[in-house]
Amino acid sequence: MLTLEKFEDAYNVVQKVVLPTTLIKSEFFSKQCGNTVYLKPENMQLTGAYKIRGAYYKISTLSDEDRQKGLITASAGNHAQGVAYAAKAYGVKATIVMPTSTPLIKINRTKAYGAEVVLHGSVYDEACQYALKLSEEHGYTFIHPFDDLDVATGQSTVAMEIIKDLPFVDKILVPVGGGGLATGVSALAKMLNPNIKVIGVEPSGAACLKASLAKGEVTTLDQVDTIADGTAVKTPGSNIFPYLQQNLDDIITVDDSELIVAFLDMLENHKMLVENSGLLTVAALKHLEAKDEKVVSILSGGNMDVITFASVVQHGLIARSRIFTVSVLLPDKPGELQNVAGVIANENGNIIKLEHNQFVSINRNSAVELVITIEAYGQEHKEQIMSVLKDKGYRPIEKKPKPIY
Repeated sequence: MLTLEKFEDAYNVVQKVVLPTTLIKSEFFSKQCGNTVYLKPENMQLTGAYKIRGAYYKISTLSDEDRQKGLITASAGNHAQGVAYAAKAYGVKATIVMPTSTPLIKINRTKAYGAEVVLHGSVYDEACQYALKLSEEHGYTFIHPFDDLDVATGQSTVAMEIIKDLPFVDKILVPVGGGGLATGVSALAKMLNPNIKVIGVEPSGAACLKASLAKGEVTTLDQVDTIADGTAVKTPGSNIFPYLQQNLDDIITVDDSELIVAFLDMLENHKMLVENSGLLTVAALKHLEAKDEKVVSILSGGNMDVITFASVVQHGLIARSRIFTVSVLLPDKPGELQNVAGVIANENGNIIKLEHNQFVSINRNSAVELVITIEAYGQEHKEQIMSVLKDKGYRPIEKKPKPIY
């Protein structure tokens, strides 16, 4: 059972390892959604995510005998680091099974805490099955990343801190993968104040909890497809599912395209690196119907590798029309390229890439294709540049930008 006594015990235990993540009021996101928005920056934890809370508390409840057997878990990365850190603190061995798609930064940081990393499967669920197999073969003690009431109890300390910082919070938005964080946060929030609404947020490409709540039973998705790797889970936890049914007020799903825009907004306005799963609650702010409420978005983690970072930034710039590509046809004559460049320069557009194709037509004197990638200030500026190109007779056709990084 999840009890207030256990929640209080967990809060005292995890203070040994957590860093303070005081709420940050966000004027930018408040203005966007019409509510007063606060961010809970768990991306600033020692291991880069909230997962250290549940992992450390769970391991603290084990007997010395169970710890000495060696610990094993499966994780997309953040829970892995929590278990690895806790195992190191207790001086015991840890084996972590991670999906092959896990970002390199999460793999390397897990190894840095002294854990043995095994890569297996394309998603968390496949890695978990292999970890359970290894646990049975070698006698390791398995630490489930979410489907464990002790782990969920440890995660509840996020809610304890939120309510201490903001006693009159109206809504707490919590990211959902398997449901461990949502279980702890919603159960404790309802105990302390039943009027607090706790809303789970899932990627639309891995909405296993939404499907399960709709059917009234734990449901496994056929596949998951999302850039939010930390929440790419096919099946929510069966042990914690009844608590989620009881305490969660709603589920919001977010498309990957919304995460990309939220990433850019967070980076530019709060100077914080938050991984895609951690941005689910920020992207969900625009889906809230109520206004003038105090809303907390939990930023669950910030472990993102450089390649993913570069890709998300680029796609964010494209989504905001700050980078766009157009194709124009022009005669193959000296000076034509300079003329087009001059038109764009006069409108304060910055050309960052050119592709000149002389063979788009048999008659080169009639037309050659020029594909131009341009940096602009946003949608309005892009439309202005396109309009002037049309006025000059270039008939620009917008194309999907190719990668520039």
